[in-house]
Amino acid sequence: MQRVAGDLGFTKMSLYRYVANKAELMAVMIDTAVGEPPRLDRVPGGWRPKMEKFIRLLAETWERHPWLPSVTVGNRVMGPNEIGWIDAAVSAFSGTCLTGGERMATAFLLFAHVRNTQSTASAGTQPWTTEGSVAVTIGELMATHGARFPDLTRAMAETGDLLDDNGRRFGLDRIFDGIAGLIAQRERP
Repeated sequence: MQRVAGDLGFTKMSLYRYVANKAELMAVMIDTAVGEPPRLDRVPGGWRPKMEKFIRLLAETWERHPWLPSVTVGNRVMGPNEIGWIDAAVSAFSGTCLTGGERMATAFLLFAHVRNTQSTASAGTQPWTTEGSVAVTIGELMATHGARFPDLTRAMAETGDLLDDNGRRFGLDRIFDGIAGLIAQRERP
């Protein structure tokens, strides 16, 4: 709170006129950063195109604000914009045979998948290791130590562009195919 107050040109105590505590300040920051939730009701073609757009917008938002993926987890105070994003994801599955709980679980699964595949540069996470003060990528590590990890070395040689997005597209396709399969299975007479 002290640092935030200083950055804004206020005293720490003056911040408490606007927010009650750090949790409330974080909620305001998150809600401002995520902005208005997406309007998916205008996307034609059912739940899959809606979720494709949602995932793209979510990833773009998290790329603009790389601190968001790490602070938008757990039980905490949320603002109306953030809750609106969750509602948009859940609403994309309206009209399917998924239960309310399944629609929520699917939305949270997709949030987690985007969070887990966010690039290390934009997610603000640390590289696997450092040698001295220079960050070392997995490719550089494997070039040096690949003999210790033969299966991973072979797999990396065969990835092509599959991992250019940290596997996001591959994972989304598998998740979406699974959801589509469940819906199709339930809709059979």
